[in-house]
Amino acid sequence: SPGGERLATTSFDGTCVIWTARNGEYEQIATLQGHENEVKCVAFDPSGNMLATCSRDKSVWIWEGVGDEDEYECVAVLHGHSQDVKAVAWHPTKEVLVSASYDDTLRVWEADEDDWTSVQTLDSHSSTVWALAFDAKGTRMASASDDKTVRIWKDTEVGSAKAQFEEVHCIKGVHTRAVYHLDWHPTTDVLATAAGDDAVRVFKEGPEGWALCGEVASAHVGDVNCVRWRPGVPGDAALLASCGDDGLVRLWKFPTQ
Repeated sequence: SPGGERLATTSFDGTCVIWTARNGEYEQIATLQGHENEVKCVAFDPSGNMLATCSRDKSVWIWEGVGDEDEYECVAVLHGHSQDVKAVAWHPTKEVLVSASYDDTLRVWEADEDDWTSVQTLDSHSSTVWALAFDAKGTRMASASDDKTVRIWKDTEVGSAKAQFEEVHCIKGVHTRAVYHLDWHPTTDVLATAAGDDAVRVFKEGPEGWALCGEVASAHVGDVNCVRWRPGVPGDAALLASCGDDGLVRLWKFPTQ
């Protein structure tokens, strides 16, 4: 959760489990059931009171905390994708949710009174969209795909409660296999990517667009599945965590200046 009090995990058994930190340990407080197949991803909204889950069953579920912290109820089931939904992410400042799918698209969802509606489909990728991430202000979003590209999207609805995305850049010709994950640095215009070519890469925005500024060619023995920046730590060097098919988690320091 945004404050770090709760942890949500997903599973092949079709459930999402909520944990809370008590006395230095995590204790299970709730199990969210309803998906018909494995749950691929879960994300807390900025308030920490709502969650979104997505599944191989092609659906996205939105859950809301009810009174006691141990209770959650499903408030919406979103259908629109034609294949597995791989990832979900909330806009940092708006009541907007974005999902990524095996159907090669991203969908943008907005609350419409008591329901949620798909308001935009982003179809620039030519293969599975594995992951997405917002910058801290929510003005831009990045998506990672099996087509070996990373695409940067701009929210053109500045100052509005709604969102409308347009593609402004495509990072291509760098990754030699699928890009499985990416993470936007919490305070700077820096993106990290995890790819099937065993590499961890860092890109930085400059006058001529996004350029590669750091690379570990053999970061893992096998696919790199996920990368995450350490949040909330200012300084000249940022700490990045990666995990791979080799069963390892590695920590890297990258200069961000």
